[in-house]
Amino acid sequence: MYKCCIFDLDGTLVNSIYAIQESVNQTLKSFGLRSIDVEETKRFVGDGYKKLMERALIACEDTELVHYEESLGRYQQYFKGCCMYRVEPYEGIPELLDFLKSQGVKIAVLSNKPHARALDNVEGVFGKGYFDLVNGERESEGIRRKPAPDGVFLCARELGVKMEECLYLGDTNTDMKTGLAAGADTVGVTWGFRDREELVAFHPAYIADHPLEVAQIVKDVNKIAQ
Repeated sequence: MYKCCIFDLDGTLVNSIYAIQESVNQTLKSFGLRSIDVEETKRFVGDGYKKLMERALIACEDTELVHYEESLGRYQQYFKGCCMYRVEPYEGIPELLDFLKSQGVKIAVLSNKPHARALDNVEGVFGKGYFDLVNGERESEGIRRKPAPDGVFLCARELGVKMEECLYLGDTNTDMKTGLAAGADTVGVTWGFRDREELVAFHPAYIADHPLEVAQIVKDVNKIAQ
């Protein structure tokens, strides 16, 4: 029985690609470098802002990463100002979350995004206190970022559920590695930033093309009357 659903944030709960792209491009512009497009942004995200900026700089011909260290601070400053730019939940996500809450299934967010910005996104879109738990990147506290399973273990521990009672959902190879490493049933969602093939390659327990398919998974496993 699933007692908790742990969601990746970007590309799973919300479409935040334009906010991320805008923050990266403001950073690149400050160094006189070209902008990246949406498709590039989708390929570069998923492993935290440090890896995001590394990939963006290399793509924009700073192959020696001359601007890397300075870019990290600049990105965080720009992102603080525009982290809600065009951010919105994916179709069907509000209905899925409402269903889970109605069934007493706890809902949590686990993101590689800086913790303060993860809170900004979640509370800005869904309201303060809607989720039972929100965890952004907390490496300074000894919690390794995804794909390490630390964050999944932390969510389960803080919510008082067993790993076999958790469903982990994400849209990238990083998320598939995370859920599988934690030993949680993992759902690859195809409405986000990466394609189905990337997710299928990791053989997650489920592939979902729409949030309401996740509701059906929970209904089936928890034996909820249709």
